[in-house]
Amino acid sequence: MTFRLKRGAAPRTWTIPRKGTKWVKRPGPGPHPQHQSVPLQIVLRDVLGIARTTREALILAREGHVQVDHRVVKDLDRGLGLMDTLSLSAPLDAHYRMVKNRRGKLVLVKIPSPEAGLKLGQVRFKHTVPSGRVEVTLHDGRNLLVAPSTPYRVGDTVKIEVPTQKVVDHYKLAPGALAFVSGGSHVGELARVDRIEVRNSSHPNLVHFQEGFSTTKEFVFVVGQKAPEVTVAEGIDR
Repeated sequence: MTFRLKRGAAPRTWTIPRKGTKWVKRPGPGPHPQHQSVPLQIVLRDVLGIARTTREALILAREGHVQVDHRVVKDLDRGLGLMDTLSLSAPLDAHYRMVKNRRGKLVLVKIPSPEAGLKLGQVRFKHTVPSGRVEVTLHDGRNLLVAPSTPYRVGDTVKIEVPTQKVVDHYKLAPGALAFVSGGSHVGELARVDRIEVRNSSHPNLVHFQEGFSTTKEFVFVVGQKAPEVTVAEGIDR
């Protein structure tokens, strides 16, 4: 695998200009798919503009000033995806969360410092391991070992502390839940779940919203009950 990518072939979720240098940084293997993550190098240099060159971004990272999900990251290949948090130490002392805007672009929104230690994770898989416990896999590749009686189901969301991965709350994908739409024609919108349509075929299950539209279950990210549990900016355009 090459470590660079032609700019014209860069994912449409990136907020970089379509014209410029021929090559751009390719995200390294990590918790998010390539088309759903932005390399840390591009985030520091092109999105936030706190580094003028790749060398400056590398120095910033190697000196331990950059944290992703409250862990120091020194690899500029690391991709930032949906709900990841980015923290920059003093003198910048800024914290951001990666979300999607109405155009489906991955963008950073500023969050308060205490919120940088919290993260929402969507349950993607659930299975039993040999020890008899249940392993839950989140959308960012994290694995949580929980008791068999734990009521987490695929499509639900858990709020965890990072980096300890301690679960502090659980939000069910059920009627009345508030969801962030992460894909489709209504990407970037907040909507309230009305009902879930289970289709006994090869077609994906649908989630219908009180706002009058529906989308596939995969694109429905529950973020709370009455209000979002974390900062999720809606309708950001760049």
